Amino acid sequence: MGQQRREVTESLLVRHGHGDLVHTEENIGVVVGGGGSVAASSVTTILALSTFVAACVSFGFGCAIGYSSPTQSSIMEDLGLSMADFSLFGSILNIGAILGAVISGKITDLLGRKLTMWILNIFYISGWLAIAFTKVPWLLDLGRLSLGFTNGISGYLVPIYIAEITPKNLRGRFTAIVPLMTCWGMSSMYVVGSFVSWRTLALIAIIPSILQLPLLSFIPESPRWLANVGRDKELESALLCLRGEKAYISDEATDIKIVAGMVALLSLGGVNAFTYYSGVIFVSAGISSMIGLIALAAAQTLLGFLGTIFIDKSGRRPLLLVALAGLCFSSFLTGLSFLLKDYNWWGEGTPILALIGILMYKGSFVVAVGIPWLLVAELFPINVKGSAGSICNFISGITGWAVAYYFNLLTKWSSAGTFFIFSAFCCANFILAATMVPETKGRTLEEIQASITHSSQ
Repeated sequence: MGQQRREVTESLLVRHGHGDLVHTEENIGVVVGGGGSVAASSVTTILALSTFVAACVSFGFGCAIGYSSPTQSSIMEDLGLSMADFSLFGSILNIGAILGAVISGKITDLLGRKLTMWILNIFYISGWLAIAFTKVPWLLDLGRLSLGFTNGISGYLVPIYIAEITPKNLRGRFTAIVPLMTCWGMSSMYVVGSFVSWRTLALIAIIPSILQLPLLSFIPESPRWLANVGRDKELESALLCLRGEKAYISDEATDIKIVAGMVALLSLGGVNAFTYYSGVIFVSAGISSMIGLIALAAAQTLLGFLGTIFIDKSGRRPLLLVALAGLCFSSFLTGLSFLLKDYNWWGEGTPILALIGILMYKGSFVVAVGIPWLLVAELFPINVKGSAGSICNFISGITGWAVAYYFNLLTKWSSAGTFFIFSAFCCANFILAATMVPETKGRTLEEIQASITHSSQ
């Protein structure tokens, strides 16, 4: 019990003003070890270390997503795959994500956030090794399926964990690290994949897991999960912020519909098409694949940094609306470039138009993608958070798979029309966010849920 007490305490502690006291999210003082205090440096180290480990998971998430784009032609050539075979390889990541999404909330609630991370590393490393050493297509697909399963769970797990261990004044910025690290993971695949073989790239992608494995033993479990499973009774005074979570009776069905609608429209807006097949899109638009992918990596990194800076300053809702507007406009711009190309209009300018559209799209997406999952962490009490996250994750996986699988078929019908369809879905998402999404900036999780309860009564 002493170890559990330390785990819960350490995960809640942050520096309090100028004094030696520490406090929870609601500034409740906690006395540690019968009157001792915790040094600011150890507190900072715990929070930073926990966030770093979670960020490694998100980086690996991005590596799995971005892997197929720079490797398409070489994998098809080396293993003799047809376009249909490679479309299966690209989209099967989403099949695995669907399987992981179905159990993501339940398994993280049953096993805890830390143990789930341990298990995910097994699937992550096994998946990359299967891809790196395969000599047959089925093992290639099996490895990709394993990575998808990992992504399906970690897409829910990481933002939830970070949101549960950070105080309200840092929660937005810390959770924004998730899409930023995912962006870096994708970008690393784009850049490194332009210079190394696809087998070597798969081995390089294991690095995030190697970094986090030795650190998992040192990070705390989520205090909210510990409280929910009854391991926090001895810290009742320190965990007053959690009291009453199970008593909230908000209009959870409406909240789930809003967030699920957002993640579905985000996927239907074409993110997997832009991510999995960006190299092919660049070539089709008349742009060098290498130049395009390197520019894409830079744009994602820059916009990801800006999103991290502004999410707690501007608020979730304004930033989400700007990002969704960017997705809508950039999809339309990309479609317009292909339309002009089809009719041989403005031949010199269409590649530039396509490049601007693709860079703007991926930059906008890296800003937008983490916000729905932050809302899952903020809008739902802990006793329904797992189920809500699983539902949203499952819907995201299904719609993402559909886009990944059918994109090549749709472009054969009409490249311009495909991107215009993506733009329409992004526009619908903008309307949903503008009319239904609440602002949660600067409020504790309990204040958010209490306000929802009050408004629904």
